[in-house]
Amino acid sequence: MLELLIHEGEQELSAMPKVGFLSLGCPKNLVDSEVMMGILARHGYELTPRADEADVLVVNTCSFIEPAQQESVDTIIEMAEHKRFGRARRLVVAGCLVERYRDAIREQIPEVDAVIGTGELEHILEAVQGDLRAAPAAPPAFLYHDATPRVLATPRHAAYIKIAEGCDHPCTFCIIPQLRGQFRSRRFESVVREAENLAAAGVREITLIGQDTTSYGEDLGLRDGLAALLERLAAVEDLAWVRFLYAYPNRVTQRLLDTLALHPRLVKYLDMPLQHASRRVLARMKRGSTGEAFLRLLERIRATIPGVMLRTSFIVGFPGETEGDFRELSSFVRAAEFDWMGVFAYSDVENAASHALKGKKLAPELIAERRDRLMAMQRHISARRLRRFVGQKLPALVEGPSKDTPLVWEARLEGMAPEIDGKLYLNDLEPPAGERAARPGDMTTVEITESHDYDLVGRVLEVHETLSETPREALPVAANTGFAPARTISTGAPLRVIA
Repeated sequence: MLELLIHEGEQELSAMPKVGFLSLGCPKNLVDSEVMMGILARHGYELTPRADEADVLVVNTCSFIEPAQQESVDTIIEMAEHKRFGRARRLVVAGCLVERYRDAIREQIPEVDAVIGTGELEHILEAVQGDLRAAPAAPPAFLYHDATPRVLATPRHAAYIKIAEGCDHPCTFCIIPQLRGQFRSRRFESVVREAENLAAAGVREITLIGQDTTSYGEDLGLRDGLAALLERLAAVEDLAWVRFLYAYPNRVTQRLLDTLALHPRLVKYLDMPLQHASRRVLARMKRGSTGEAFLRLLERIRATIPGVMLRTSFIVGFPGETEGDFRELSSFVRAAEFDWMGVFAYSDVENAASHALKGKKLAPELIAERRDRLMAMQRHISARRLRRFVGQKLPALVEGPSKDTPLVWEARLEGMAPEIDGKLYLNDLEPPAGERAARPGDMTTVEITESHDYDLVGRVLEVHETLSETPREALPVAANTGFAPARTISTGAPLRVIA
């Protein structure tokens, strides 16, 4: 769970209600929360990091798999206690859980005053004010743009940009099309303007996200739309790194790979969830392809982009998955040698197509055992691949003090996506002669001194020119809570900072 926080410094007393946000789930959900906060901030609402000081609480929920759904329900009930016994007078529930259980939330949790689906974010103001009119739910259609205000909840040197919403793929295990609607791309120039505005405000790294970023622009008539967008963003001089997440394997074109290889600002990194490697399981998932085809694709990626770091994820325990299917997946993982990998236990969501598949439903204990076996294998692969960096001098983006060990600082190489991959720990922050000490958001040259299963250790050799030295309006940061800093920023019309 990620709390969206605004600094609790000295402020002028405001008659406007204080609003507290809790955002659950993925970065795509986080952007939705940032948009809702931006809309409220534009209308003068004050955002607070403390639930016990909020007049209005907003929970932006996730409902992709069963554990996420349970976390969302538990969080709503927890926030309802603040309304029953604390200061809060309104409780708003937003996001994916609303798309699945809109009526049940209202009926079973009477403390909830308003619900907003994924396509209704622009109605957050009415929900907070108590003016939201109940109406039959329409298919999700909302898509923010460059003039939409946002309150960014990421470190001040990094930001996500959602370039598309919804999904048209028929994957049987997934209910995203039901929760997010049909695939729809943002306008090309809108994305570019947002990236330029973020860069001008001091953001060094942007990460493009969507349910399937590699389909970007298809609905707008663009061919190789993602490659064209990346080419344009690679020319934004104030940016250091541009990455994208969630590539669909059959949408990874040669032009996309050539584009990544050509431009220095485009990180040499590819996140491509494959879900499985058994032909039979992939067919039941309605994903198509085979492990052999995936290996050929990986060979082409590595040949086109020397030094690329690759991430994927798999689902184990899909209905009907045999021990033979799992052995095929295990053999594929050994041959593919991904740098980063996640393994998820199959979640039998009742309104997903896979729920009705004929065939054996695997025992939870067996699913967990297969997940552990696969991750144990990946731990050794990751450790072996990371050893190649020891002794190298590489560009790194400094993040700041570790959330777990504040006396240790963290950084990332370009092949490490924020929050999901390994980290680079800095064991020597003393600046070289004539250099200033590194600060969060700095681009540096780091010498790698150690490697571990998933992480690296290094020392800063040089601090490069950084936008953190550029004078600009002070931006508020988080209170001492251990969560990510937040600040107010407008990607369109000017928006005052909530301090």
